[in-house]
Order: sequence, then structure tokens, then C-alpha cells
Amino acid sequence: MRAPTLDELAPDGHDFATDPHAVYAALRAKGPVHRVHIPQTGDCWLVLSRDAARAALTDSRLSNDIRHSAWERDGGNAIGLNMLQSDPPQHTRLRQSVAAHFTPARTASLRPRIEEIATALLSKLPARGTADLVSRYALPLPVAVICEILGVPDTDRNVFHDWSTELVMPTSPEATAGAAAALTDYLTALIARKRAAPDETLLSELTATAPEALSAEELLGMAFLILVAGHETTVNLISATVHSLLTHPDQLAALRTDFALTGATIEESLRYNSPVHAAVLRFAAEPLILADTPISPGDAVQVSLAAASRDPLRFPSPDRFDLTRRPNSHLAFGHGIHHCLGAPLARIEATIALRLLLRHHPHLAFATTPTSLTWRTSTMLRGLPELPVRLG
Repeated sequence: MRAPTLDELAPDGHDFATDPHAVYAALRAKGPVHRVHIPQTGDCWLVLSRDAARAALTDSRLSNDIRHSAWERDGGNAIGLNMLQSDPPQHTRLRQSVAAHFTPARTASLRPRIEEIATALLSKLPARGTADLVSRYALPLPVAVICEILGVPDTDRNVFHDWSTELVMPTSPEATAGAAAALTDYLTALIARKRAAPDETLLSELTATAPEALSAEELLGMAFLILVAGHETTVNLISATVHSLLTHPDQLAALRTDFALTGATIEESLRYNSPVHAAVLRFAAEPLILADTPISPGDAVQVSLAAASRDPLRFPSPDRFDLTRRPNSHLAFGHGIHHCLGAPLARIEATIALRLLLRHHPHLAFATTPTSLTWRTSTMLRGLPELPVRLG
């Protein structure tokens, strides 16, 4: 008999996608680890407290490699072989191959170009009127940045987003399989183009090292991970931050008074909204005890970064959006060896995006009622597909 889903654990009439935190809080009050069912995947142990989450994310007995799973073992990686779904020493080698491109210093050097892209996007918005902030701003900004880093041509930048979104927020097994095949074909062709005509982009650099440094599967997996992770989460971060500010006018007023709070705003949004809702599944390579819960070999473990970042034992008044929160040791970017490599880039993109948006549109407001907005939630991500705003 399968475990209940989170939707089934929610009270009657409660929309989990709109408000998952009430469900997490009720479960966490009963204990830090619970057995739940993930649709299209299977049963797993869901980790909800911050301390248990940090323990799970650093426990070497919990493997990111699906070959340790008790589930069916054919496949498991979305596209190619990537560092998110691997363990040391393979993970260490793969991460080191790109780490220098995502250091705080390297990403800080991108600030002028990110500001240029953001300003250009804002110039295309009307001075007054309404617009969808996701499609017109929150999405194209990180897409343009990561495509320039990786080396995706301008003409191709609208091609992959729908495939990417389907892979991280699946709608059906058939749609997900189709998206994986289409994105695999696209990236394979792009790698071939970089091999035939090298340039100064990251994908070209990586292609030049294959197959000595990276196998064909690893190269494909790296391109997939950078392209998808490099924009999906930042889209959600930018739009959710704006949503939180508009629903908390006192905090928005404080930020408008002092733009030095922009960085703190992004950190609180990372905690409060957690665009990466949960870490990738881990699998027990051997028996272990996690927060007094026995985990058997092959069992899947899902760490809820969103729930851990609202643990009341670590974050006083966790459901309050507070720009002055100190300390703010959220787990939005994970923890341990799989801590998000792109965290510095996401932070700088979101900070620039928010600051420039509010300066260009100091009277920004909702163009619809907040309760009418639809949140899209998957096993790993949560975000707003649309955010209609009134400009001015």
C-alpha cells in the first residue's frame, strides 16, 4: 500500500500548490521525517526540519545516484549524466570542470552585462499599463544570461524553455519524455556545432575537453544542467520576490526607502519562497537512522528545502516576510557538497532585476487579485507561470 501524497494530507479544500507551508507545518509538528508518495515516482521519506535536512544533505550514506534506489533501475537521469545525480569522486570531477565559471568574483564581473540586459528588457515595457512580469522580464533576463555564458545562439533562446519547464515541472509522463527527447536532440546538435566551430563560450570550452575530461554523456548532462538550472530557478525567484513585496506593502515601502536592503530582500525571498522547493532525491546506500527514523537500503529520501527554511525552531515567526531577519541561514541553495553552484549568479541576477524594476516602476502594483494567481508546484520547483502587474 502506497503512502499518502501531500495533496491527500492537506485538509479538505486546501490547495497545496497555493499554500504548501500549512501542510508542511502540520506534518513537521508531528515529527521531522514522514513517509509520503510522489506521483509518477514512488514512496519516499520526506524531511521537513532544518536540522534533519542539514543532516540528510551531508550524509554520505544517502546517494544521489539512482543506482542505489530500490526502484526500477533503468534510466533515472533526465538527460545525460550530471553532477546533481552523481556522487564523489565523479561529482567532484564534474563540479571542478565548471566551478571556476560560477565563483562570486566571476559572476560579479557579469554585473554590467546583466544590468544592460535588464535595462533593455525594461525599456520594452510600457511606461504605464499592464504586463505579465514573468514572460516580459523575469524569464527573458536569466535566459539571456545563461545562454550567453553557455553559448546558445540568440535565435535558439526561445526554443528550449518549454522543454525545460516540462522536465522540472512535469505535466504527464508522455509530455516529459517528449521534452527530454527534444532537448537531447537540440543539445546534441549544439555540441556538434561547437565542436565544428569553437568559440569562447563555456560549452565550447567543455566540448574541447571531451572525451578526455568529460564523456559524451557527461558533456550532454552538463549542458542540460547548466541550461535548465541556470534559468528556471531564477525566474521563480524574481517573480516570487515581487509577489511577496506586493503582498507585504510595509516591506515594499521599507525597500523603496532604502535600496541597500535589496540583498536582504533576496535572501528573505529565498527563505520565504524557496524557488527550489526540494532537493533531488537521494537513496540510502546502506541502513541509517535519520532523525530517529530508520531508513532501509534503497529507500528514497526527499529533503524539503522549503519546509526546512520555515522551521520555527530556527526561524522565529517563519511565516512572516521580514527584510530585517537576522540571521537568515536558509537552505534555499541546499547544503553540503551539492550546494548550488549557481547561487552567486542567481543572487546577482535577482538583486539587479529587483532594483532596476522598482526604480523604473516605483508605483508597481498587482494587475489582478493575488488570490487569482496560479502557483505551479512540482517535486522540486515552485513558481508563478504568470504575474500580471500594473506599471508606472
